[in-house]
Amino acid sequence: MIKCQLNTDCEGPISLNDNALELTCHFIPHGMKFFSQVSGYDDYLADIAKREKYKAGDTLRLILPFLKAYGATNLKIERYSEANLSLVSGAKESLQFIRQRMPIFIVSTSYEPYIRALCRLLDFSLEDVYCTKLDIDGYEIEEWETKRLKELAEEIIAMPPLELPTCRTGRRRLRDLPLEPQKIIARLDDIFWREIASMKCGRLLEEINPIGGWEKAQAVLDSLTKTGNSLSEVIYVGDSITDVEALDLVRGNGGLAISFNGNRYSLKAAEIACISSHVIVIAILTCVFSKGGKGKTLWLARNWSHSAIRQSGIDYFLMDELISLYPRTLPRVETITDSNRNELIKESETFRKRLRG
Repeated sequence: MIKCQLNTDCEGPISLNDNALELTCHFIPHGMKFFSQVSGYDDYLADIAKREKYKAGDTLRLILPFLKAYGATNLKIERYSEANLSLVSGAKESLQFIRQRMPIFIVSTSYEPYIRALCRLLDFSLEDVYCTKLDIDGYEIEEWETKRLKELAEEIIAMPPLELPTCRTGRRRLRDLPLEPQKIIARLDDIFWREIASMKCGRLLEEINPIGGWEKAQAVLDSLTKTGNSLSEVIYVGDSITDVEALDLVRGNGGLAISFNGNRYSLKAAEIACISSHVIVIAILTCVFSKGGKGKTLWLARNWSHSAIRQSGIDYFLMDELISLYPRTLPRVETITDSNRNELIKESETFRKRLRG
């Protein structure tokens, strides 16, 4: 056995939930439209404005004052999350199999109440999880703030959809956008960074730090202090823009970077693409990595077939389980190259939407 460890995102590789979206829809009337608008604004802040101390995934702090105004509490968030947990097929069994062979760390942007519920279901230790710390009960909100936030939510919902087209040069700046998105962004800037920031509950915007972007990479580095491993001994599995820095860090230092039902961001940073409704493919890849290292795992991905999997020397009961699940056609696992990346992005994003809804 080769010394190694698995660091994995949660929503995508383990669960089918988009917990922040689901909480928004549960607590806020017309929450789907509200979340979509705020998420588009998040894309603008992270990708175009590149606001200082702002990163992809910070939608999770933008929605918090509104969740608070509509009655969200620690207990309500955790109970709702627990009642609506949905795992990717084989997630619990695959994690148990992998855990017998190497340490596993979950690195998630999700709120801690959701992660606590998930860990109970998976029988997974919270000590091995990095996630967004949240104690929403610890923040005050005045009666007038609650009323005003509900008015602002209605205003955001009534706005035209915020669309951020890419300009022909490939460079996107605020002045490159059509006039309507510019007006929407200006109003959202005013709502979040002037009006809400001045409220007592505005502390949520300042103090909650979602684990995404570089924080995920830092979580990988912190996990190495617990295991004594090096980055070349890490397998990182991610699926979205919040995983890019972690995928880059691991790949750039000799570890293995895997996209599982990922979007275009993760597929641009990863080395192997997995498009699958079952987590057994991750169990297979980690098993091969633990026995033959990165080179053997990449060889398997390049030659992905029943015969190549048998040749890789995986545990016999894992092979039996694979054959029972996929006797003929395997889920797609492939090394990512410049020539196949666009095709993989299209297939993976389509599959991702179908699987996660």
